[in-house]
Amino acid sequence: MNATEILWQAARVGEKRALPILSFPAAKALGIPVDEMARSAELQAKAVFHASRLPTAAAVSPMDLSIEAEAFGARVRFAPDEVPAVTGQLVPDEDAAKALAVPDLARGRVPVSLAAIAAEKAQIADKPLLAGVIGPFSLAGRLMDVSEILYACVDEPETVHLVVEKAAQFVTSYIQALREAGADGVVMAEPLAGVLSPAMMEEFSCGAVQAVISAVQRADFPVVYHNCGRLAPAAYPMLADLGAAAYHFGNAIQMTDALAAMPRDVLVMGNVDPAGVLTSGTPARVREATLALMAACGKAENFLPSTGCDVPYAAPWENIEAFFAAVEEAQA
Repeated sequence: MNATEILWQAARVGEKRALPILSFPAAKALGIPVDEMARSAELQAKAVFHASRLPTAAAVSPMDLSIEAEAFGARVRFAPDEVPAVTGQLVPDEDAAKALAVPDLARGRVPVSLAAIAAEKAQIADKPLLAGVIGPFSLAGRLMDVSEILYACVDEPETVHLVVEKAAQFVTSYIQALREAGADGVVMAEPLAGVLSPAMMEEFSCGAVQAVISAVQRADFPVVYHNCGRLAPAAYPMLADLGAAAYHFGNAIQMTDALAAMPRDVLVMGNVDPAGVLTSGTPARVREATLALMAACGKAENFLPSTGCDVPYAAPWENIEAFFAAVEEAQA
């Protein structure tokens, strides 16, 4: 299945299909607690399949951005109604960074994720399956502590570079394994880069991301780069140079500006607010926001309507259905 071609078909003006990230609210709709789904390939496959029955452009596996850090040895907190979160600091200093080993793919819940992709692919034959992974700088932030890495970018840049390099090595091997398991493409989430200045984003994130993309992306296996930071617009030119097949932006930016800045030969996705609108709003509010997004961006030939980020577990299913209905209404 050529996921790149199929996503471009889904972006056709007047025929656009939405691509929100829905695995967690799908789990809630099925009565599956997050902590149980996080440890079960079978439950992940059930949630992804349920979400894929909506008129989505592609199915997307759970965006659990703790998996890679856990494989390195980080502690993870689990809860029934929250996405797993990394706790503590695994890499406090340069010595720990030097000692940090790049793990193999048997560590933590990586085998569960690979098995889930295989199970999802066996069930979903009518659309591409995109796996979710974390970007190298965002992974380094979970290993060093999100606050501490921002200070270290100024005070200990060599340490940050070392951890980011090891993170990129692991992410590359993980994506390759996800492809072998059945994924047709990957969404790489690099949210922490979105709080960096353009110069720091270029130094600590872009090079590593570009290396991963160069290693794993193929004509039929796209990398969708996700950056939900409010500082992303200042970095549009360097983000375009990453070479990703598609770019997914959060609701902190204006989607029209992103479309104007990014090349027309790449897909651009976003950006209905997943928390303030899809989770906390009403179906009427979801409809209003989605129609406004489609009115502003729906004529762009490289635009795919989506959410600004992963939709929270608590999002009401009727709001998600209202989102899809509004995408169709806007093109009627």
